[in-house]
Amino acid sequence: MSHSETHALKQMQSDHHDESHGSVKTYLIGFVLSIILTAIPFYMVMEGDFSKVTTLWSIVTLAIVQIWVHLKYFLHLNFTTEDGRASTFSFLFSALIIVMVVGLSVWIIYESNAMMMY
Repeated sequence: MSHSETHALKQMQSDHHDESHGSVKTYLIGFVLSIILTAIPFYMVMEGDFSKVTTLWSIVTLAIVQIWVHLKYFLHLNFTTEDGRASTFSFLFSALIIVMVVGLSVWIIYESNAMMMY
């Protein structure tokens, strides 16, 4: 390999490394958002000023937003690059399989228990 090819290879590796990892700023943004998205439901439950339905829907909504924050700022899943799309689809497919395995296992156990009781 010539010197220019080695330099180009190192440059490509460092560019790829920079794209796949976040900066301190993105980690801090993710951390602050996570703290806020945890503190809001905690406050709602501790104060008890809201109805149970409002509190429950707020917790579920903010949990979904927090999952998105973790995926974006800590796992760096995105749709902006081809590699990011592939990683995101791989993650979503894995999550789907896990949800199906756990959900169907619980269903089978529940139905088996129901059949034994009657």
